[in-house]
Amino acid sequence: MKKLAIITVILASALAFTSPPKTISLFNGKDLAGWHADVPAMDTNKLAKTPFIIRKGMLVSMGTPGGHLITDAVYENYRVRVEYRFAGVPGNCGLLVHASTPRALYQMFPKSIEVQMMTENAGDFWCIQEDIAVPDMEKRRGPKAEWGVNGNKKRRILNLTDGSEKPVGEWNTMVVECVKNSIKVWVNNDLVNCGYNSTVSKGHIALQAEGSEVEFRKVELTPIDKLTGDNCDVVK
Repeated sequence: MKKLAIITVILASALAFTSPPKTISLFNGKDLAGWHADVPAMDTNKLAKTPFIIRKGMLVSMGTPGGHLITDAVYENYRVRVEYRFAGVPGNCGLLVHASTPRALYQMFPKSIEVQMMTENAGDFWCIQEDIAVPDMEKRRGPKAEWGVNGNKKRRILNLTDGSEKPVGEWNTMVVECVKNSIKVWVNNDLVNCGYNSTVSKGHIALQAEGSEVEFRKVELTPIDKLTGDNCDVVK
């Protein structure tokens, strides 16, 4: 009986160790606990209101005044799944990963890698005082001499697909995997971008207020230790 008990404990420990990582929701549907807003206009305009609200269980970016909703926690090696829609008209927003120094660009954008959510451009990378590489870089970013991470440099890296987004008003699912110095992006199950040699591997997660109302019904995070499928430096 003693041996059986020991074996049972060992098996239970092994199962606990190998159980799949737990997915967590980054918002509770009631308030913005776990997040903080950085909205420059609120520094000087006492009448300015935060553009980030909870409405009918959804996290909503009203679009103006411009700013960012930023997780209090820092994350690394994770998959973040976002379900979002522009409810009325085409719009602009972004999911920022590995965010750090606030207002590092144009006194507005935190240092980060942005995964674009703008209508018809979902999955583009925008380099914001950080950098990342992709296959076919000159084709997707422009002449190498013009690359950069600030000012008027070529910070945008085009995505891999057209037509991955659903019509305005319908829900889109964006999945972003960040593992070490690689970032991989899917929109509605289409692989739309894959980057490697990022200059940053951890940081806050942020959502934008960038002129358009956008609703989020899910923002979920799962710890992972490897990318799904091929590494980014072999994706063509």
